[in-house]
Amino acid sequence: MTRDQLRSLWLSHAVAGYVVRDPERTLGLARRNLDAMLALAARGSARVWLSEWKQLLDGPVEAVLETLTSRSPRARELRQNSPFAGVLSERERREVLSGYARVHQRVQP
Repeated sequence: MTRDQLRSLWLSHAVAGYVVRDPERTLGLARRNLDAMLALAARGSARVWLSEWKQLLDGPVEAVLETLTSRSPRARELRQNSPFAGVLSERERREVLSGYARVHQRVQP
């Protein structure tokens, strides 16, 4: 995984914490974001991933959690088009990224 993909994974783990604590509110926000994103994405690969998010959000919560925390290529692509913007506050986002930076201080090839 690239550094960007790992950072995205860390952020998604933090989002997953909100999903398990308050699934209705968190998934509701994701659905509203997704509706807005779909309205802007006329076609192309982004629309494909957004449509897949729609299916996930309409299914079992565990499938959403699996996607948020998986290292699979499919999950990485989905996270690039995540509807979970606004779940983490800016402070929380910075804290997660700071934790990631502390753990990954060494330079990766």
